[in-house]
Amino acid sequence: MPLLSTRAFLSTMSHPATKTRLRGVVFDMDGTLTVPVIDFPAMYRAVLGDDEYRRIKAQSPSGIDILNHIERWPPHQQRQAYDTIAHFEREGLHRLQIMPGASDLCRLLDSKKIRRGLITRNSKSAVDLFHERFGITFSPALSREFRPYKPDPTPLLHICSLWEIQPNEVIMVGDSLKDDVVCGRQAGAFTCLLDQTGRYGSPEYADVGFKPDFKVTSLAEVFSVLELNFDLSP
Repeated sequence: MPLLSTRAFLSTMSHPATKTRLRGVVFDMDGTLTVPVIDFPAMYRAVLGDDEYRRIKAQSPSGIDILNHIERWPPHQQRQAYDTIAHFEREGLHRLQIMPGASDLCRLLDSKKIRRGLITRNSKSAVDLFHERFGITFSPALSREFRPYKPDPTPLLHICSLWEIQPNEVIMVGDSLKDDVVCGRQAGAFTCLLDQTGRYGSPEYADVGFKPDFKVTSLAEVFSVLELNFDLSP
């Protein structure tokens, strides 16, 4: 399916011939359900060093997979790297804010009896804090303690198995091409990219291997995309 912005979708797909049944939505957390607060470039530089960060960034313009990268390191270096990552994440938790539109979107999904799951590369403690602070629960909610993590499709396939539904009845919503979109597409699910700033429209992302089925600039747009593209009947 071609990539569609909400605007393009409204103008070209107002009357789809057959709508696919949607039975579940799986969300990313950081930058999707929560406002971005972690300075990822600073974190990557702290873990990798400036020279290595620039080298890897040049080779991977769509983003750095820091967790998979450090898994190749010796155990003592891995511990140091995870400690650094945990420091940045703890700092981020102090400023944790729910993304505008997240609560309303969840209520609309609940009204249609559409299941809500979560896959994040953040820690379980961050997921627990999100559930506690904002009173919105996702089940299952898989953190990086579940291996392998995104962009491997295993977490999403695991959720589909628990829900006893097919991947093509699910959509993955996230703000990362390299993690969320790749995970969803490899699992056989639909994908929706949250691109608030329009950065994924820049030339450096023109030739990426996986593109989303839909692209939105806010969570407030997601339900309209789902309602017009899919059968949302309970």
